[in-house]
Amino acid sequence: MTTIEIVGHTGAFLSSITFMPQVYKAWQSKSVGDLSLAMMLIVFSSTIVWLIYGFGLTLWPVIICNGIICVLSLMLIYFKLTFKK
Repeated sequence: MTTIEIVGHTGAFLSSITFMPQVYKAWQSKSVGDLSLAMMLIVFSSTIVWLIYGFGLTLWPVIICNGIICVLSLMLIYFKLTFKK
């Protein structure tokens, strides 16, 4: 693996974990009132576009990162739609 590939995988890992604390906190507290549904829908949409791009060029760091973010953003959207105040 080249240095630039290591950088790509490291960036993908760091980007992937950005939503994990928020998902965990929302799951624990059953509260997502302060989260913007519009923002979560934009994040979800952007990950779909990045996934298409990543698969089109077989860019594994892009695919892995955005696949994880896609799942995490879907979880937050689900929480937003199901958790009551």
